[in-house]
Amino acid sequence: MAPKKKVEEPKKVILGRPSNNLQIGIVGVPNVGKSSFFNTLSQTDLGKAANFPYATIDPEEARIPVPDERFDWLCQLYKPVSKVPAFLTCVDIAGLTAGASTGAGLGNAFLSHVRSVDGIFQVVRAFDDAEVIHVEGDVDPCRDMQIISTELRLKDIEWVEKGLELAKKNARSAGGVSLADKAKKEEVAIVEKILKHLVEDNKDVRKGNWSNKEVEVINGLNLLTAKPITYLVNLSERDFVRKKNKWLPKIKAWIDENNPGDSLIPFSVALEERLVRMTDEEKVAEAEALGLGKNASALGKITTSGYASLDLIRYFTGGPDEVRAWTIRKGTKAPAAAGVIHSDFENKFICGEIMAYDDLKEYGTEAGVKAAGKLRQQGKPYEVVDGDICYWKAGQ
Repeated sequence: MAPKKKVEEPKKVILGRPSNNLQIGIVGVPNVGKSSFFNTLSQTDLGKAANFPYATIDPEEARIPVPDERFDWLCQLYKPVSKVPAFLTCVDIAGLTAGASTGAGLGNAFLSHVRSVDGIFQVVRAFDDAEVIHVEGDVDPCRDMQIISTELRLKDIEWVEKGLELAKKNARSAGGVSLADKAKKEEVAIVEKILKHLVEDNKDVRKGNWSNKEVEVINGLNLLTAKPITYLVNLSERDFVRKKNKWLPKIKAWIDENNPGDSLIPFSVALEERLVRMTDEEKVAEAEALGLGKNASALGKITTSGYASLDLIRYFTGGPDEVRAWTIRKGTKAPAAAGVIHSDFENKFICGEIMAYDDLKEYGTEAGVKAAGKLRQQGKPYEVVDGDICYWKAGQ
């Protein structure tokens, strides 16, 4: 009797746009340090840092290199003419205020900017400074987080209600028993479930346990609360250095209660603004003087966390001409990964020659990896792994 064929589990559909070119938006209430953070992150003055609400109206955008020791090591190995790291695209979005979901302030425009990005850096102010006014009158990061959470959720409820009306209209016109008609009726049940999750369960969409079919419907609605959030807590330099702040335990408790599992990264815009003006040697000396090791900046950690929150990974190509990191979504098959370089590589894909980064580092050269039997030929079903070093073969 022939052995039973192993039944493959269906691949999990990821929330969000099916793209490798994803963006993360910097969000928060006004005057919490968003534009100053954006300026230090991008080392530009694109963001209009100013001491009044709505200083930023049109979102600014910058591509931020993602720090990676593997990329640095490959550059040392190949000594290439060109070095191209992975990038994270960050967008500085204006401050959201209470009532934004109903159009207060410049609410509708701002929420459409949030809708156009794929993930969120939510900057939370946890420092006192009489020179920097707070739109709500005093500093209370938990209240600010609740304002943002409420506004995003209210806008999602509005969009889901509209989506439900449309789904019901489509279902009424589907009188038959075809698969397409059944799918229209199923969609009504799914949209009703999403609405219940937002209204009755009072939870963000990304915190639901959704099937692949439900995720596809959610992705079609492009909801704000389906986007991953990384909370960035802006501290005074003194609090960041001593790793103490009265608000941090309360912020952590708020996240655990409202959005468990979301990342929290403390940092200090005031410190980052000083560091960004220093040479590399000065940065190391300053970090050591502050008792923060050799690197006082949190920007690398923030960029890496934002990149990972979007389910992005990278593979490398390397040689004397160029070492390059190519960004793809987690779970991307070899032909689509090759297609990031050129569409012909995907359309005429033959195979990939793949090395693991750890193997190349252990054996020192490509010839050493090959001699050890660690160079693998992979076909179309192969899912590229973060850190793979790939050479693609394509037909003419």
